[in-house]
Amino acid sequence: MNCQVMNTSSPSPSPSSSSSSRNPIPNSPLLLGRPTVCYSLSHKTNRCSGIQIGGCHEIVNLPKNCVVRKYASGWSDAKQPLGYPPQALVASESQGVSSIPIIGDEKIGVLLLNLGGPETLDDVQPFLFNLFADPDIIRLPRLFRFLQKPLAQFISVLRAPKSKEGYASIGGGSPLRKITDAQAEELRKSLWEKNVPAKVYVGMRYWHPFTEEAIEQIKKDGITKLVVLPLYPQFSISTSGSSLRLLESIFREDEYLVNMQHTVIPSWYQREGYIKAMADLIEKELQTFGYPEKVVIFFSAHGVPLAYVEEAGDPYKAEMEECVELIMEELEKRRITNPYTLAYQSRVGPVEWLKPYTDETIIDLGRKGVKSLLAVPISFVSEHIETLEEIDVEYKELALKSGIEKWGRVAALGCEQTFISDLADAVIESLPYVGAMAVSNLEARQSLVPLGSVEELLAVYDSQRRELPPPVTVWEWGWTKSAETWNGRAAMLAVLVLLVLEVTTGEGFLHQWGVLPLFH
Repeated sequence: MNCQVMNTSSPSPSPSSSSSSRNPIPNSPLLLGRPTVCYSLSHKTNRCSGIQIGGCHEIVNLPKNCVVRKYASGWSDAKQPLGYPPQALVASESQGVSSIPIIGDEKIGVLLLNLGGPETLDDVQPFLFNLFADPDIIRLPRLFRFLQKPLAQFISVLRAPKSKEGYASIGGGSPLRKITDAQAEELRKSLWEKNVPAKVYVGMRYWHPFTEEAIEQIKKDGITKLVVLPLYPQFSISTSGSSLRLLESIFREDEYLVNMQHTVIPSWYQREGYIKAMADLIEKELQTFGYPEKVVIFFSAHGVPLAYVEEAGDPYKAEMEECVELIMEELEKRRITNPYTLAYQSRVGPVEWLKPYTDETIIDLGRKGVKSLLAVPISFVSEHIETLEEIDVEYKELALKSGIEKWGRVAALGCEQTFISDLADAVIESLPYVGAMAVSNLEARQSLVPLGSVEELLAVYDSQRRELPPPVTVWEWGWTKSAETWNGRAAMLAVLVLLVLEVTTGEGFLHQWGVLPLFH
């Protein structure tokens, strides 16, 4: 099969001529546009440029969309989730072929990917184990990768008590599954209303319903075309990348997927519907303040280790900054020109994360005399512990102590109709041969770039994904940029030495505490 040329790009929205009238907070990160990442496939006989796994890819030549359909071969049964067996199905059992949406001879499915969260306090420790056992979350040097699960067990046991307190304060568990299930149902309805009958599935990375469970249900339902849609607006190696990496491994080992075409929408922060939905929520919340024009709009995004961006090439920071710029441009069209800033929350461990940090920025704003602050959880589309406890409780309390008198918080998008409808449009536009199914003019719509198979997508974002560096390069000695990084190296080395001694001798306080019950 010959691979045809496809080199599409989506021009990054450049700051408008009036952007200078906006008021980013001094010393806030510079918010600049960024060319959207895309890839090209060269026209060469029997081979594709870049990475090739299991054969070439047919290209669907659409005016503005870069859509790749993947055909693979030679795979076997899927693996179970990390550490804990499935307990719940992602969707109800199929009641027969007639209950599955069919377009022609095709059965269309949409797989929503999300983080997952503990539904009860008893789920907290095993959830944390699954989280920290993911090498995209804690990256150990190759020499110490055999310690990934013991280290995850150690950290999850230590962090569980404090995490349980947080989940107890928001009702005893994460609402993420319930909200994501509701989003899936609303997306299904929206697709049917747009004359694209499809079945929508939910696959979580670290808790039920696991991605593996969703894939099993997809197979039972006989889905032949699948759109993979991570519910993270901006792409990051640690979120969308981790979920897609898991999906890649499942695809490689499952024979059913030989004949199932799939398309991935890796990030969608530029979409018009998403931007307008965020602007709508901000505009609405601003009206709750006595003097809306004096409110500082405070975008708080989930952080990632700095090394992911600087060493591994994670596009998260660039996409986040562009996303904030697009939202502020939309607000400016509505004559809302409030000052704004962006910071990053939820850092853990001794290593350096993306800056500025949310807590430090709140304190600094208080010192500068800011009295009214509107927090916007920019990287979250569902309420969970980072919004309900970290922002609503911890950061609000910090803000009031820092001299900020008026505090507000924009709700997560949830099932907001503009947002859901736009996700449905994104799914429609990403389907192979979408031109025959679309309900709107594709030429007038924003393109989805990059868009393609899991393997090619990961090749674009993470070309060295098998050799990615850890957040802290343990064996690199010499002067460092910060004492924080240096302390992180020492701490990591101490933990690794401790674990090696425990594993090799079978003795120590970790065994006495029952942290490593399987090692004797």
